[in-house]
Amino acid sequence: MPPTITSVKSFYDGHAGDLGLRLIAGAEGLKRPIRESTVNRPGLALAGFNKYFAPKRVQVVGNVEIAYLRSLDPVLRRQRITELFAHRIPCVVVCRDINPGRDFIEAAEKRNVPLFTTSLITMQFISRATFALENLFAPRGQLHGSMVDIQGIGVVIQGESGIGKSEAVLGLLERGHSLVADDVVLLRVEDGVDVVGTAKDIGRNMIEVRGIGLIDVAAMFGVGAIRREKRVDLLVNLRSWEKVEEVDRIGMDQDTVEILGQKVPCMTIPVRPGRDLANLVEIAALQTKLKLSGYNAAEIFTARLAAQMTKPL
Repeated sequence: MPPTITSVKSFYDGHAGDLGLRLIAGAEGLKRPIRESTVNRPGLALAGFNKYFAPKRVQVVGNVEIAYLRSLDPVLRRQRITELFAHRIPCVVVCRDINPGRDFIEAAEKRNVPLFTTSLITMQFISRATFALENLFAPRGQLHGSMVDIQGIGVVIQGESGIGKSEAVLGLLERGHSLVADDVVLLRVEDGVDVVGTAKDIGRNMIEVRGIGLIDVAAMFGVGAIRREKRVDLLVNLRSWEKVEEVDRIGMDQDTVEILGQKVPCMTIPVRPGRDLANLVEIAALQTKLKLSGYNAAEIFTARLAAQMTKPL
């Protein structure tokens, strides 16, 4: 499930560079929660209309709001600013590097509401901030396994310890494919549809091979052998041959597994000595790529069989 809240500190720490955020007041309030993954322009609230005000969102103030406040009588201006900060808002961002004025800064300090400025124009900031907040609020999870990008198809390889996951990944890297993550794949849902996988920072670009140790994939195979993140298009489960009760010989039915509420195609590949796991995983990925493009070999075979059966003797 997606988180119901994040914090101003998480928003600031993770995206201050991209958003050009500079904290100018209210530092004591950085732990304030952000409860909705979008932003709000408080223009109507500053004009005195609070019926539909959205206090759970990041508040964005641009040239229009500042110009309006400056047009007010000083006493009324101070009153409207005080009313804005009296709401339990997470923080306020003033765009275009506009100086919000002493009243704004004093109100933010008094209520411990973080007040930021940015050089971005208002609509540019709103666009970037919305994307950043959606990322922070996205459903997250993790899977035990390794992930590889095979010709644009993101494949998570799972299986019991010692089944041959690392050997399969190494074989795929030798074939020119790219590593996304080893051992643990961190997941999030993007745009409410795509499950995206990445690696933990501590083990990024590394793969562990029993008997050899840690391998720096970028150093050994080149930077082209690394992908920072990739959409999960297929989950491959490696299982011992004797533990697979029934093997799909045609592939007519596509099994799926639910990951973070999204259905992802999955395949089970039986493992026994002598099988080239890297080659099999590569073929599974390419088969998935063909299906995504609308080509299904099993359906074509079934159609041919049906046509053969209806031919007159």
